[in-house]
Amino acid sequence: MTIVPNFDRSLALPLQGFVDLAPPRGQRVGGSEAYWRVRAVLDVLGALALMPIVVLLGAALLILNPILNPGPLFYRQCRMGRGGESFVTYKFRTMAPGPCERGAFDPVEVDRITPLGRILRRMGLDELPQAINVLRREMSLIGPRPDCVHHAAEFLTRIPEYRQRLAFLPGMSGLSQIRHGYAVGLQDTRAKAATDAEYINRACFRLDAWIVWQTLLTMIHGRGD
Repeated sequence: MTIVPNFDRSLALPLQGFVDLAPPRGQRVGGSEAYWRVRAVLDVLGALALMPIVVLLGAALLILNPILNPGPLFYRQCRMGRGGESFVTYKFRTMAPGPCERGAFDPVEVDRITPLGRILRRMGLDELPQAINVLRREMSLIGPRPDCVHHAAEFLTRIPEYRQRLAFLPGMSGLSQIRHGYAVGLQDTRAKAATDAEYINRACFRLDAWIVWQTLLTMIHGRGD
């Protein structure tokens, strides 16, 4: 079985023209210096704790995929991270391979979601391989959801408040994911950008703990997108 599909590695290079649109890395955000130092350590520890689950789930999917989800095990996509730099995210594939990317404000192509993929998405298990990105310090456990670079480029031109989120590492889960779920359309995306900005300004351990708890409830009850 193919583990990952062919991927153009050139897409993972920093995107010229986006870096100057991002807030400077030293921009003031919520939380003390100690908070952010501890957060960095917790990110690594949390990602390491998730890796055995990723390995075990990946092994199970290698067996189940040929029947319920034919195709590669992983899906990789180039997304925009902190400072406007692009990086490659890893997810367990949940959709049948398609010929092209959807538009920035288009709904999910639900007809391409496989039976097994639907279960993975509802429980949020497809996102677990992003623990690799956390270990590589491209993502955090909690933060704004990283968007495909082509979508992010359009969001930057049409949603002024979207720019603020680039001051912070994107996250596997976050306040906007909990409140809004999957964004469809300009208004939903603008609402998520505003919530991302709220999180950046309010960041603290208490809020992070609440987001983790809500994420676990979403996974347990299968309310994911």
